Amino acid sequence: MNIDKNILDEANLAKLEAVNNPKVMEIVEKYVNLCKPSKVTVLTDSEEDMQYARDLAVKNGEEKKLSTEGHTIHFDGINDQGRDLENTRVLLPPGKKLSKAIKTLDREEGLKEVLGMLDGIMEGREMLVKFYCLGPENSKFAIPALQMTDSSYVVHSEDMLYRQGYNQFKNLNGSGEFFHFIHSSGEVDERKNTKNVDKRRVYMDLEEERVFTINNQYAGNSVGLKKLSLRLAIGKANKEDWLCEHMFIMGVKPEGKDRITYFTGAFPSACGKTSTAMIPGQTIVGDDIAYIRPGEDGISYAVNVEQGIFGIIADVNPTDDPLIYKSLTTPRELIFSNVLDVDGTPYWLNMGQDIPSKGENFSGDWEEGKQDDKGNAISPAHKNARYTIRINELDNADEHLDNPEGVPVSGMIYGGRDSDTSPPVVQSLSWAHGVFIGSAIESETTATVVGRPTGVRKHNPMSNIEFLTVPLATYIENHLKFGETLDKPPLIFSTNYFLKEDGKFLNEKVDKKVWVVWMEGRVHNEYEAIETPIGHIPKYDDLKALFKQIFDREYTEDEYKQQFSIKIDKLLERMDRMEATYKEEEGIPQVFHDHIQQQKERLVEAKEKYDKDVILPGEFE
Repeated sequence: MNIDKNILDEANLAKLEAVNNPKVMEIVEKYVNLCKPSKVTVLTDSEEDMQYARDLAVKNGEEKKLSTEGHTIHFDGINDQGRDLENTRVLLPPGKKLSKAIKTLDREEGLKEVLGMLDGIMEGREMLVKFYCLGPENSKFAIPALQMTDSSYVVHSEDMLYRQGYNQFKNLNGSGEFFHFIHSSGEVDERKNTKNVDKRRVYMDLEEERVFTINNQYAGNSVGLKKLSLRLAIGKANKEDWLCEHMFIMGVKPEGKDRITYFTGAFPSACGKTSTAMIPGQTIVGDDIAYIRPGEDGISYAVNVEQGIFGIIADVNPTDDPLIYKSLTTPRELIFSNVLDVDGTPYWLNMGQDIPSKGENFSGDWEEGKQDDKGNAISPAHKNARYTIRINELDNADEHLDNPEGVPVSGMIYGGRDSDTSPPVVQSLSWAHGVFIGSAIESETTATVVGRPTGVRKHNPMSNIEFLTVPLATYIENHLKFGETLDKPPLIFSTNYFLKEDGKFLNEKVDKKVWVVWMEGRVHNEYEAIETPIGHIPKYDDLKALFKQIFDREYTEDEYKQQFSIKIDKLLERMDRMEATYKEEEGIPQVFHDHIQQQKERLVEAKEKYDKDVILPGEFE
């Protein structure tokens, strides 16, 4: 191996050679010689090696210990606080095309740029080489992934978020069938924050199944496994007839019934995804990415690609999110990022208690009234502040979290965020109609993406458009085909927790438990439903009984009418937006266009029949 022994010593070389994989050796040699680190450390699955990364993150200042045992805090720079969509590109060779919504770059141009930027980027620093497994080990779902980075914080995060893969690589028996990626924080300042954020790059090279991510630290950009496990795997899944989805996996356990029913769910950021997966009394398999494959029994099965949670912490409080809050305030391995640190105690927005007026945050020393260079007030904790934790640390972790066969999927939920249109829960009329519902998701934007204004209605098919590496038409067509291959496809539902009237939410945050339990009952044919132009909605008496059973709360008929009335004009406006959007996409299956027209026709017929814009749910019975 052509690497200076002063950089890669014999002990670390031996760890590499033990994998017995020529492609691994070739890749590591290439990037060590390109990035020019002063030291290379190869990390295995051992606890000793994982502890090395934890200790190094504290030693080099990327993390700091907090007062509670096992808790650390990490700060990203003030301009590195969310996913950088503008500089996230799929590298495409000549002749290949993706949907207009997906940012691409000529492959040769992108490789020339990023490889040039990587030249010498790790001078004077330590490169960590690490092996991971996407999905449970020794499973048909498993995809090995090789990583190189100069950030011990990134490795520490990934050790919590992903399964170890050193032994999985050994089991490859020399095969080159794995993903790989390279990350560098680039030049950093005295707070160990990336200085050249204007040169952030996150490039996906589909041809060689690799990711480049440099000049960034925010985990949504720097944790390259996020890109591999979703973006690259979407390309792989669409070639192999399975689904790679931006979905949670949860087990629903209705009170008084001895069963568990598994659901997956796709929600755009800040639309209730993690809080749904963490509903009290239910179990969690995963909160972010699911691989879903057809089983030999005609049912679909899903695994969590990850083993941890990188969750938004704003608004987590003991009343609305008791399980998460307990986990965040008790001893365990846990990384906070971009919250306020006051003498070793973390504070975040809307946590249910007063926040001190000074401390340290993502901007440095902070006190109330501090402004950024544009004159805007800096909040004590960022709106997109996060926490990183292992799922098996949670009281509600599902017993099948690491089952190599996955869990059977009975329902899929697509969640959006709009204040004036969609009912809280709707069941699709069929599998194909459900694919249409998922492809028509809209969400009012939040603070999770750099540079994006909040409150803008954003179309986000399957909550996955930002991560697609295949044409949208291919993605939708494969969803349609997937359901057709199953004897019993999952039921598909949509949710919207954010309806408002006169500026006030019509639902309480905890109400999502009722919607989920109703969905679970529909899977088992325990509830009838009302058919409307947009799908099946619950009956009032069923919801009234569920609110009483679950919360011992009276659910009034007025609340039901406010929440489940069908708003014809608003829904028709959405269909017009969908029609315009999908007309611009090449190759969309005709059945999909048919569903747009059929739903428009059903809405128009209902408006003519009832001679009103807003139709009460009971009128459809």
